[in-house]
Amino acid sequence: MALILFAPLLISAIIIVRLFISSSIFFKQERGGLNGEVFEIIKLRSMTDERDEKGELLPDAQRLNTWGQFLRKTSLDELPELVNVLKGEMSFVGPRPLYSKYLDRYTPEQMRRHEAKPGITGWAQVNGRNALSWEEKFALDIWYVENLSFLLDLKIIFLTAGKVLKRKGINETGQATAQEFLGSQEGR
Repeated sequence: MALILFAPLLISAIIIVRLFISSSIFFKQERGGLNGEVFEIIKLRSMTDERDEKGELLPDAQRLNTWGQFLRKTSLDELPELVNVLKGEMSFVGPRPLYSKYLDRYTPEQMRRHEAKPGITGWAQVNGRNALSWEEKFALDIWYVENLSFLLDLKIIFLTAGKVLKRKGINETGQATAQEFLGSQEGR
């Protein structure tokens, strides 16, 4: 039902990607899901494929043009994840699925975030998103896992709508995206 509801937005976003960002509209990326199982998340491409003279991709900040920034700020690049929800790999609400390469970098406590199905939005997203440190995000994810309920999910969905409209916390300060998680010093 959400795919039908958001179809006009998704089609508009696809047109933006095709015209202003890349001929390759979607991309898949391995992420850690429920119980640490790896799955491929589907997203809209928000960065160009621009490369340097050696053929290597330019840094993220140089490949994220105005249209890509718009897609991220409005979270339209996340709409294809509804397919992951249909496939049962994700939920609407839960800890955001992070790169699968992070799985062996978590402390045992941080790994608890995988006790719930990953979500398109989550408690960490409505409480600061990428403006938070990794440790703050993980603490919020674990709090969510420990307090999971239908009413909490509804609250997160409503808070998400407000956050998307305000467009806050999209990027980490001084970054085009969030910095890579290299592991926590505490508890290792």
